[in-house]
Amino acid sequence: MLLIRRSIPVAADVPVALTIGNFDGVHLGHQAMLARLTDAARNLGVAPCVMTFEPHPREFFAPDKAPTRLTSLREKLELLNAAGVERVQICRFNFDFAKTTPDDFISRILQRGLAARWILVGDDFRFGARRGGDFVMLRQAASRCGFEVHAITSVMVDGVRVSSTAVRDALAAGKMAVAERLLGRPYSISGRVVSGERLGRTLGCPTANVQMKHNRPPVSGIFAVLVHGVEGHALPGVASLGVRPTVAHNARPGLEVHILDFERDIYGSHLKVEFLHKFRDEEKYADVETLKRQIAIDVENTRVFFSRQDAKAAK
Repeated sequence: MLLIRRSIPVAADVPVALTIGNFDGVHLGHQAMLARLTDAARNLGVAPCVMTFEPHPREFFAPDKAPTRLTSLREKLELLNAAGVERVQICRFNFDFAKTTPDDFISRILQRGLAARWILVGDDFRFGARRGGDFVMLRQAASRCGFEVHAITSVMVDGVRVSSTAVRDALAAGKMAVAERLLGRPYSISGRVVSGERLGRTLGCPTANVQMKHNRPPVSGIFAVLVHGVEGHALPGVASLGVRPTVAHNARPGLEVHILDFERDIYGSHLKVEFLHKFRDEEKYADVETLKRQIAIDVENTRVFFSRQDAKAAK
């Protein structure tokens, strides 16, 4: 996959089939768009391309009110690559980009800079300064600019419109199975194992500290997880995601994972942690001994959870 971080070129090197959006989470709705995009690109003999923004426009204009991210940029790019996207144009969202008029967005960016031949957007798509451009305007420009414009309708799951907001709401409520149905896969966080304070060992539960790119992760608490990146198959574990209120003060959120029945040193490994089930919220305990007892309960609950999962799979 070709990743283009520089500004929009004056003239594109190849024509593309294009879709535009933030693609946070790359959920089932996004996946439907990407499947249609890659099919159209194949039929036209052009490259399937995604245009996305960094930072998210809402993070730029109102960082304190912006929604939490479901995926880091790296995670999003990995998911786009897995969906068959060949090119990703990352547009640096700043004041200059925000001032782009709808007409300039169409002619300079879509027509000349990206050489779009086929464009897929949602029917509520807005673009340009003050969100002045819409789907109707884009379609009116199609014949003049030499591209086709198509809209995609919402994807529904269990009567719910699939969206990044719906996934965030499910995660915030601890409804991991609902989030999994909306995403088409378990929610996950990826990162490299880094050195920590080694508190887990003193508490009788050694953990891998996974470096996160999420300043405000959309979930917190204690979870049953599957860990990828250590062996050729996923390993069961229990994870704590949060600020560790018993042993830390004013800490930023961290992800610590205890892999069941695993002793190896895995510093430097890049892990993907899939969140399957939430046991409880974080709590602040009166002392470390109380915390140790609760951790032992969490580990036992995790063993029971995976034992039940194995029993279901065997039926």
